[in-house]
Amino acid sequence: MRRKIVAGNWKMNGSKDLVNSLVGQIRSELASLDNGVEAVIIPPALFVGDVVRQADGQIAVGVQNIACWDSGAYTGEISAGMAKDSGCGYSLVGHSERRQLFGETDEQVSVKVVKALASGLDAVICVGETLDEREAGKAEDVVSGQVRKAVSEVGAGQWQQVVIAYEPVWAIGTGKTATAEDAQAMHAAIRAVLKSLGAPADEISLLYGGSVKADNAAALFAQPDIDGGLIGGASLNAEDFVSICRAMPGRS
Repeated sequence: MRRKIVAGNWKMNGSKDLVNSLVGQIRSELASLDNGVEAVIIPPALFVGDVVRQADGQIAVGVQNIACWDSGAYTGEISAGMAKDSGCGYSLVGHSERRQLFGETDEQVSVKVVKALASGLDAVICVGETLDEREAGKAEDVVSGQVRKAVSEVGAGQWQQVVIAYEPVWAIGTGKTATAEDAQAMHAAIRAVLKSLGAPADEISLLYGGSVKADNAAALFAQPDIDGGLIGGASLNAEDFVSICRAMPGRS
């Protein structure tokens, strides 16, 4: 059975006051939820400890980025081991903003996946095409290539730690979203790529990200290959985030 996951990426937003008000409210409102969804909060690294304390073991916590190294003279970097030691269970890897704004390559993404899995973190591997790539008819080729490179060093016993998040770059923070049918088509293509690599594709959770909101979450989550969402702005509002979690169909 694939995990149903709704992960909130706070990006570079938040404060201690927000942590104190938001996380406790989300934890309280999700306590009675029985649809099997696993909620994850991914705050800026400075707030990880505060979120872990507020989550109280009832909500999973992740980091937005990890280093390509285990330790050393890399000022400003955070290793996967540090994230795990701080109470994180997840790390985003290869978010489009890391790729576009900081020049992160497919090769670096692959290294970070290795580091995350070796440290016991679940890696949420982000993939997605730009608008130009989609309009040129290259979307599936681009995304398939990103997936293949990202998981190229995943060991046979590590696939249960792998989550793939498809985020079309043109839909992130724009208010635009792929139709449920378009999103499903790409998720099915990703699952086919994983299967071609010998991975247990039917056991790997695939998430959709890109302006997911309470009013479109149910249609997205109803698709057979979409197992949850990677949520941006809506994760900074408890009511919106909980509504998205509630939109997940119950386990069958």
